[in-house]
Amino acid sequence: MPAIPTSVLTIGLLLLSNIFMTIAWYGHLKFKHLPLFPVILVSWGIAFFEYCLQVPANRYGYGYFSAVQLKTIQEVLTLLVFVVFSTFYLGESLKWNHYAGFVLIGLAVYMIFREW
Repeated sequence: MPAIPTSVLTIGLLLLSNIFMTIAWYGHLKFKHLPLFPVILVSWGIAFFEYCLQVPANRYGYGYFSAVQLKTIQEVLTLLVFVVFSTFYLGESLKWNHYAGFVLIGLAVYMIFREW
């Protein structure tokens, strides 16, 4: 079985970790009737799995990617996962200014990954 390329492994683990973290941080928003302390404990439990994916992603990816590139990938994935989550789970819609902001973020990503 061929080894998974470092870039694919890193981005895949970061994507999965962001899914867990988005659920941990925002999944409870539909359940505002529940007491806060148990919600915090459940969120911590979910976030544990995020760390179990995030730490190896950064460990494997560092060296192939710089620390700044790793963080940039993580932030872009966070936004992508959050857009899907907020749209389909929370029922929120994107507006023109969100799209404009994403274009500017895309420009920032280009600037970070471009070799100058």
